[in-house]
Amino acid sequence: MKRIAILGSTGSIGAQALEVVRQHPGRFRVTLLTALGNCDLLAKQAAEFRPDTVVIGNKDCFRSLSTSLAGEPVRVFAGSDALADAAANAEADLVVSAMVGYAGLLPTLHAIRAGRHIALANKETLVVAGDLVMREAREHGVNILPVDSEHSAIFQCLEGEDRNAVEKIILTASGGPFRGWTRDRLKTVTPAEALRHPRWKMGNKITIDSATMMNKGLEVIEARWLFDLPPEKIDVVVHPESVIHSMVQFIDGSVKAQMGLPDMRLPILYAFSHPERMASALPRFSFAHPAQMTFEPPDTGLFRTLPLAYDALRAGGNMPCVLNAANEAAVGAFLDERIAFDQIPDVIEHCMAYSPFLTNPGYHDYVATHAEAGVRAGEYLSRNPKKTIIINTD
Repeated sequence: MKRIAILGSTGSIGAQALEVVRQHPGRFRVTLLTALGNCDLLAKQAAEFRPDTVVIGNKDCFRSLSTSLAGEPVRVFAGSDALADAAANAEADLVVSAMVGYAGLLPTLHAIRAGRHIALANKETLVVAGDLVMREAREHGVNILPVDSEHSAIFQCLEGEDRNAVEKIILTASGGPFRGWTRDRLKTVTPAEALRHPRWKMGNKITIDSATMMNKGLEVIEARWLFDLPPEKIDVVVHPESVIHSMVQFIDGSVKAQMGLPDMRLPILYAFSHPERMASALPRFSFAHPAQMTFEPPDTGLFRTLPLAYDALRAGGNMPCVLNAANEAAVGAFLDERIAFDQIPDVIEHCMAYSPFLTNPGYHDYVATHAEAGVRAGEYLSRNPKKTIIINTD
């Protein structure tokens, strides 16, 4: 039985990871659950799965969580230090890194340094500090198994292949809810509209990133580190049906694709069971029913975050960390209705232009960069508040 620790169990990926465990009770056991602040759901999860340890990031929730689990054989801790310590000390064969954003970096590093294999759903870990994280993984003999559907697809396509035979990888994108819109229409997008993804059910932050196409930009940077490929060998194509999750093109011209219904439980199960492929009761894609699969290039003029991500990747150093911090601040401001949807790339571009550049950053440099870029984004947001836009539809 494989022991599973889940960092960020109350989020979308964490909850679906627990569903995979629930469907395979004889194969997986949960030993650690953590959350940042959703105390009530964490308590329910702990009562059902009975891990050895639960950790809540918000110390104010400690008493409530302890009271809820008073009758359970579960150790309860609170605080950011406890999150990192638990990631390192969990009795686990696999640590699922499913926390949202930059907050996932330190616990994931602690788990790697403790020799724990990682199922990586927190793409920001590699976006912010890919060189450091992959170096630590090599030094500690840790496998990093991708959970993102796109990177899982690439990983599966590369199984048994000579990496030197790879010509390029092709990440597919749904195009989000605003594919085909005009720039004027994007000015009036509301958070509620941006959170209605046409294919995937995800958390708020990643759903907004998908709507701006920043999610695909972050995935490009993540793919660079996971598969050790330069930017020019990583392409993006819009595939609205989301049946092909990504592809690998080889030097002989052949292409391998991984297909399936858009269901995150599939890549989660593959990461959990690897190197096996387990049977599951998940829904199947049917070729018996007429289906259309379309492909088109991304509109980088409309969705400016994608070229900004490529720019950050080519620059290297701490620039992807700047990109990520600025994006987190901009997405938060948009969800709070302090800026318009089309201002998100403006915030990112400003921070990338005016943040100090470091060629060879270490961990503490990343911490400082994240904080400084957040401050710079906040200053820009205060000087450029949301403007009321009225579009004439006559």
